[in-house]
Formats: sequence, structure tokens, C-alpha cells
Amino acid sequence: MPTYNLNVNGQARNVNVSREDMPLLWVLRDVLNLTGTKYGCGIEACHACTVMMNGQPEKSCVVDISSAAGKNVVTIEGLSSDRSHPAQQAWIEHQVPQCGYCQSGMLMSVACAMRAGHHGKEISSEVKNLCVCGTYQRVRDAVAGL
Repeated sequence: MPTYNLNVNGQARNVNVSREDMPLLWVLRDVLNLTGTKYGCGIEACHACTVMMNGQPEKSCVVDISSAAGKNVVTIEGLSSDRSHPAQQAWIEHQVPQCGYCQSGMLMSVACAMRAGHHGKEISSEVKNLCVCGTYQRVRDAVAGL
């Protein structure tokens, strides 16, 4: 079984998986037990599985482990240990989540946009995540001040 080296949430991690095309999503959830990243559609349409890879938003359902090897991956668990990231604070202040399922991917999309230097409406236009509960107005309100 091949070993792949990842840096996940600032920690070097060696993972052994049987398939080089195993999606990063399943490595994070099933091998590393980081279950904050969610499976939504598996076809890169809903963005629930968004993580930050080398500072960019990536859909972990379509990135295979061999492509992720050697890269820096940040999941929702690594965004901040105490919910102090400005996006997390905005989510709390504006009571964004309803069911919450899509929120980790949405927060990671917002954090990536912020990392790129974007603000407010720029962030809103970049976040393409789907939310079945329809909390889009609360999301727009939350990112308006970022």
C-alpha cells in the first residue's frame, strides 16, 4: 500500500491508502477522522467538501490523494481551534447556519476569498456553495463586513 505525505492543518501526516485515485475527501474523513469536511454531491457542484489547498479552494471530492500529496491542506478543523477566524465570528454573529451541513465548505470558501484579499461583495460573488436551507441572505449579511 503506497504512503502519501500530506500537511493537514499544519501537521505532517503520512497516510496509507490502497488507491492513488482515492478522493481527498475520503482520506480526510475515513483515514484521518476529520469529519468536518462534508460529502454533498461528489461531482464538484455543491462545494460542501471545500478545503483550502496551498491557499486555494479545492473540492476534496474530486481531488485524489496522489494529487494532494505534498500539499498544505486546511480543513474546517484547522481554520481556528476556537472559532476566532473572522468568517466564523461573522457566521456566529449573523446566525448563518440552519441545518449546518454545507457550512464548513462555505466557511472554507469564504476564508480562501479573504486570504486572497477579497472583501464583502467580492466574497459573496465568489462563494458558489449550495445551501439547501437557503441561508443565502444571512451569508451575504455575514460576509458584507469582512
